Amino acid sequence: MTEITFKTAVFEGPLDLLLHLIGELEIDIYDIPIAQITDQYLEYIHTMKELKLDVAGDYIVMAASLLAIKSRTLLPQKPVMVAEDEQGYEGEDPREELVEQLVAYKKFKEIAVDLKTKEKERQQLYTKAPLPLVEKAVVVTEDEERVTMADLLGAFHKMMRRKKLAKPLQTTVARSEISIEDRMADMIELIKGSKEAVLFETLFETASRSMLVVSFLALLELMKRQLIIVEQADSFTDLVVSLRE
Repeated sequence: MTEITFKTAVFEGPLDLLLHLIGELEIDIYDIPIAQITDQYLEYIHTMKELKLDVAGDYIVMAASLLAIKSRTLLPQKPVMVAEDEQGYEGEDPREELVEQLVAYKKFKEIAVDLKTKEKERQQLYTKAPLPLVEKAVVVTEDEERVTMADLLGAFHKMMRRKKLAKPLQTTVARSEISIEDRMADMIELIKGSKEAVLFETLFETASRSMLVVSFLALLELMKRQLIIVEQADSFTDLVVSLRE
């Protein structure tokens, strides 16, 4: 089997990944359960490496920082008397610097989205000579991207967790492994044989870890070649896959 490494900007950086996890877990950004977020972050990094997605060094640096913060929160704090009937603890909250970075990053990201929206609106404005009055044309535009790479990785990550809980994944290497091109052909046939869009998880009916990775890479390649469409009705709903008309 030929190895293919996808160097894809899944997230814009480690802070972007942390914000994604905070939103997915519905966590208060000002009161982050550092142990939980660290475990989830490390699982994502591990999944990205398994899929041979390029993981930049700053993600590893953030992982080390999270582990350092986690270890500091586990250390016992020396109590200090702050009032007659009150008791506090020495030292600052080790999460404080991380929270400040996340809040600042979130604000800049929101501003960037707003500017991009204004740019798109401005691109719709044109100046041209008057035309004869004709029947109003209806212009249908296609979304630039129905789901993001983060959505795909998140769906794959959740599916892997469910499969591990239901039944341990097979880690033995089979003698005859299917190629990505063959898996792509199988996926096309499976989608063609369905009368409606296929659920994302339907394309991963296997307990073999290597087969799961090959299937995900085949899905990415089909999207890259614009042979399929991956859609999501609403946030946190299941992804569905269909052939591009």
